[in-house]
Amino acid sequence: MLKYIVARSMWAIPTLIFVSFISFVIIQLPPGDFVTAYAAQLRNSGDFISETEEALMRARYGLNDPLLVQYWRWISNIVLHGDFGRSLEWNAAVGDLIWERLGLTLLISTLSMVFTWLIAIPVGVYSATRQYSVFDYVFTVFGFLGKGIPDFLLALVLMWMTYIWLNLDVGGLVSPQFEGQPWDLPKIVNMLSHIWIPLLVLATGGAAGLIRVMRANMLDELRKPYVETAYAQGFGERTVVWRYPVRIALNPFISTVGWALPALFSGDVITAVVLNLPTTGPLLLQALKMQDMYLAGSFILILSVFTVIGTLLSDILLALSDPRIRFS
Repeated sequence: MLKYIVARSMWAIPTLIFVSFISFVIIQLPPGDFVTAYAAQLRNSGDFISETEEALMRARYGLNDPLLVQYWRWISNIVLHGDFGRSLEWNAAVGDLIWERLGLTLLISTLSMVFTWLIAIPVGVYSATRQYSVFDYVFTVFGFLGKGIPDFLLALVLMWMTYIWLNLDVGGLVSPQFEGQPWDLPKIVNMLSHIWIPLLVLATGGAAGLIRVMRANMLDELRKPYVETAYAQGFGERTVVWRYPVRIALNPFISTVGWALPALFSGDVITAVVLNLPTTGPLLLQALKMQDMYLAGSFILILSVFTVIGTLLSDILLALSDPRIRFS
């Protein structure tokens, strides 16, 4: 097992180097650069900068340097000094911009993932063991509706219903009077009155899909001979179901840990924009729109690192739960 973990970890290093370079190149592919986008934004607002000023800005930010020089300057500062560079649009350190939003992003994403699993696993098991029952049909309809309704539309409907029926303004994570204030008990209580909507929106869409996956996997496992053997040995239904087929049916959930880590960091961008959440998703979207290369590149690099680490964790967990993977 140790040999397997070491081998998988060694493969992660060149993967990260390759992904970081590709990420930086992709950000540079659209025509123009940050100065071009910045000048266009000024023109749209009725202001402008001269070509000389644009040239000076490009020289100051090193945008005229060759791509490899820019990449090496960026990645070497990250690896050697932990410096992600400076956001050209926000004129602030990229690390400060990311880390100040990361806490709320991880809180919302982690809670939504936990709620998703708490809903999807027991409901999927129930639907499989009570196939074609009334509640199986109810959960099937819920699954189709949850997958068919976009998260941002559900967020808009919930915001409207909450405003009309409860007279609450649920945009953002806290009320306007608490924005920019230090965290204390009243602010936390106020946040709890807002956070349930993003959790409900994110958990509904995720649970709807996972319920169908869990139900399908369980139906496959329940028909296998080892389940009949367990029943024949006198075990009760609850013991047989939760001890054997559920364990195998959870393999797809374990394998998605690799996707969960970057999702925790990025969150649902569209939902976050609609709900005006101060998370990392809207910041990433704005960085890509403005071609803020150091901010956008850092986001993509961190997402890539989380994906590689998550995939490594998935492989290790799968190898622990299923020895066939370890020796194949």
